[in-house]
Amino acid sequence: MLRPIYWDLVSLRTFVITGAVMRYNILMRDRSASRSPVADCSALTNWSSLVGRCLLLALSLLLNSRVAADDWLSVGGDRGGMRYSRLSQISTGNVSQLEVAWEFKTGEMANGTAKIMECTPVVVDGVLYFTSGLLKVFALDAASGRELWRFDPFADDRPEYPLASGGVNRGVAYWTDGMPQGERRILHGTAEGKLYSIDANTGQLDETFGQLGVKDLREDLEMELSRMPYGPTSAPAIVGDLVVVGFSCGEGPGPAAPGDIRAFDVRTGQQVWRFHTVPRPGEFGNDTWHGESWRGRGAANAWGGFSVDIERGIVFAGLGSAAFDFYGGDRPGENLFANCTIALDGKTGQRLWHFQTLHHDLWDHDIPVYPNLVTVQQNGRNVDAVAQVTKTGYVFLFDRLTGEPLFEVREQTVAPSTISSERAWPTQPIPVRPPPFSAIAMTEEDVTNIGPENRAFVLEKMRDLETGPEFNPPSLKGTVVVPGFHGGATWSGAAFDPDTGWLYLNSNNQPNIITLVPQPAGSDYEYRITGYNKFLDQEGYPAIKPPWGQLNAIDLNRGEIVWQKTLGEYPELIARGIPPTGTESFGGTIVTAGGLVFIAGTRDEKFRGFDKRTGELLWQTKLPAGGYATPATYSVDGRQYVVIAASGGGKLATPTADSIVAYALPK
Repeated sequence: MLRPIYWDLVSLRTFVITGAVMRYNILMRDRSASRSPVADCSALTNWSSLVGRCLLLALSLLLNSRVAADDWLSVGGDRGGMRYSRLSQISTGNVSQLEVAWEFKTGEMANGTAKIMECTPVVVDGVLYFTSGLLKVFALDAASGRELWRFDPFADDRPEYPLASGGVNRGVAYWTDGMPQGERRILHGTAEGKLYSIDANTGQLDETFGQLGVKDLREDLEMELSRMPYGPTSAPAIVGDLVVVGFSCGEGPGPAAPGDIRAFDVRTGQQVWRFHTVPRPGEFGNDTWHGESWRGRGAANAWGGFSVDIERGIVFAGLGSAAFDFYGGDRPGENLFANCTIALDGKTGQRLWHFQTLHHDLWDHDIPVYPNLVTVQQNGRNVDAVAQVTKTGYVFLFDRLTGEPLFEVREQTVAPSTISSERAWPTQPIPVRPPPFSAIAMTEEDVTNIGPENRAFVLEKMRDLETGPEFNPPSLKGTVVVPGFHGGATWSGAAFDPDTGWLYLNSNNQPNIITLVPQPAGSDYEYRITGYNKFLDQEGYPAIKPPWGQLNAIDLNRGEIVWQKTLGEYPELIARGIPPTGTESFGGTIVTAGGLVFIAGTRDEKFRGFDKRTGELLWQTKLPAGGYATPATYSVDGRQYVVIAASGGGKLATPTADSIVAYALPK
């Protein structure tokens, strides 16, 4: 127990040094991880001494930490998104003994198929909350998988508005007032553009929130959005008594909904603040949109969710590209705050700092996920930091308070556009450390080697395409894009181990081809693309040399890659004597004090456990369908479980199921 206590005290020390103790009341209102009498003691408000308040807070944080070790409080594990668990019952020595503890089916296999589930469950006090492919919320007994309640947002009617991003959902948020027998809510944002507040105990709507428990998120906006896709697909975030929401929306060509970050009162549903991700005149960053190009500009959205520093009350997000994804002739400039890691004051929505990881995006290289809040060692001292993984294959590491890079970032000169009306930005930021964790270019040397016919096919196709280094702009003849539209890193994100300072993430090596098509005079936009085309060989495998999917361990203290392992396989290629190639994967990692990294996500439908120190594969099992989601781990009555949604389908188009499966050691 010494290490958990140590980390809490380090966290408290940082809190005091930075002066964030003045946010004490905000923190005490949050207390969302708390079930301890210390955190609920009304006498706390009478403490006038700063020292006394800090000591009480230290005890509260310590007790909360111990209780929360059994739980998975948010989709990121903790509010800061480390995706780390102190549980160690399942370890490197016994993980091979894991067996199915329970399996729950949602009942959504209509006509033999089901919609994809990308959710990470939230587990609190022995209750597991997750969302299904049809956007229902289920509460299960976390020890047995027995259903406690379900909530269907479309029980009485079909969706009123278009569903953003096909209607996927990656999880819910949990809020409590911290009082014994007090209020507990599940906040569920749907791709339809509505936010539901559900009583966590009963599954009934909290009728004091919004309109009888529902907030229409198209309210409070100037733009008419009734026919546009606009809604959350990732879980909201909790900051004190606010729920912060990011949105998926169209990315062009043509009009698109705004990507603004918005916060609402968790009790009433009233909008409290809104941050313009495309700045208006008079706001910082507006000058990065030349002329009037900011006006009506969509996207630049926090579709990948949030991480939260609850001690300091700071919300962090990674923002997507601005519409249109692949042509920016009508938006000259760097285009803040698109493709930025950004820190906002959770109480007011005020920008604290930002860093743009890609200028004037032309490749749909959104920042696809929230940054992990981590603590690293720099020059012999602990530094609270932000680790942002990107589709471009890099990890950016920032000081959490200032946004200053902890490793040097250089502006590298890149190729100009061959489109006369396009002004590609002349440089792009490249971290000196860590090195890229995925392929960042494709030349003849990088062409597939799985067979002579495969290689010859790709080489012939490449002769008619623009190839070269990273950040080669889209063209009329077609440009090979590496990393592809799915990264590098994806919405799957990363997990951080505070014991080692290592970051774990899965990455893809699947090139794409962008081809611009001019539109007739008088059209609403100048260019469209031929589609989201993968660059494949004649058999349908990636055109680039394997590995096509990897699991990476990166030491953030030193900025070095520790190990990389091929992740996933094609059985038919194995049968031909080809070593494992890896596959694209969707669904991320978690890491535990038991020495393990768990991940599913691969198209071979397997769930795996790796030694976090060496990358050795220690356990794998075949799921009912592909597990295209991030797992969670928790403990009930002293027994540790690892749970994963297994639905298949999605971008990898594998057979589907409607299962969520929990594994544990034999009783």
